[in-house]
Amino acid sequence: MSNLETKGNQSVGKALKIIEILAQSADPMRLMDIAMLVEMPPSTALRMIATLIDYGYIAQSKDSQKYFLTMKFAQIGSSVASKFSIRDIVHPYLAELSRSFGEASCMAIDDGMAALYVDVVDGPDGMLKIMQHIGKRSPLHCSGVGKCLLLNYNEAMIDDFIDKMGLPIFTANTISSKSALLEELEKVRLKGYALDNEECEIGARCIACAVKNHAGEIIAAISISGPVNRMTMEYVEKISMPLKDAAAGISKLM
Repeated sequence: MSNLETKGNQSVGKALKIIEILAQSADPMRLMDIAMLVEMPPSTALRMIATLIDYGYIAQSKDSQKYFLTMKFAQIGSSVASKFSIRDIVHPYLAELSRSFGEASCMAIDDGMAALYVDVVDGPDGMLKIMQHIGKRSPLHCSGVGKCLLLNYNEAMIDDFIDKMGLPIFTANTISSKSALLEELEKVRLKGYALDNEECEIGARCIACAVKNHAGEIIAAISISGPVNRMTMEYVEKISMPLKDAAAGISKLM
């Protein structure tokens, strides 16, 4: 490891120590007290605190000049906690869907304009292990779960999404224009479910439904996936209602 990497790691560690010290303190703290507890010169502590202020993690009282943590940590903690609680609630539904229909099921959330898979129950042939696994990210515009998550986006947000992420083509069926994407999302709203019809992977088909919170906001999507020889369009239509029922049940619990 280079000296630069070592110093970088030490700096991150000390910055985290500052955060931990402020979190443990019942009141805002003076710079001198923070520096003493972190065991670094006040000038060094001040530089690290200034960076954390720039990123919105620490604030300074105008009256006392003391430092304290912002609510950004509460927002991050709430977001992390909600993902874990969602997974706990959703997993039994995914397991039941996989048992009932003999196909893989999964749940994904929107993470940085991509679908992040946070739970997966594999099917009997293990096909989904190749396509999807916990921690994998898939594009929103061509995955079933992604299209459900895009229902949260207004047109300005769609424009921003396309500008930042593009509409990369993976197969001949992949949506590649804004107009086609908007048309597809309207179909999803009308049907109550989204399809990935060999748009991400040739030979694989997926049906997905949105999961909502108490405010009616889409917070996740669940799906059933399998090979096209089993996931025929007739079969997709057959399992659409049980999948909708599962999404509605989860939404009610949320």
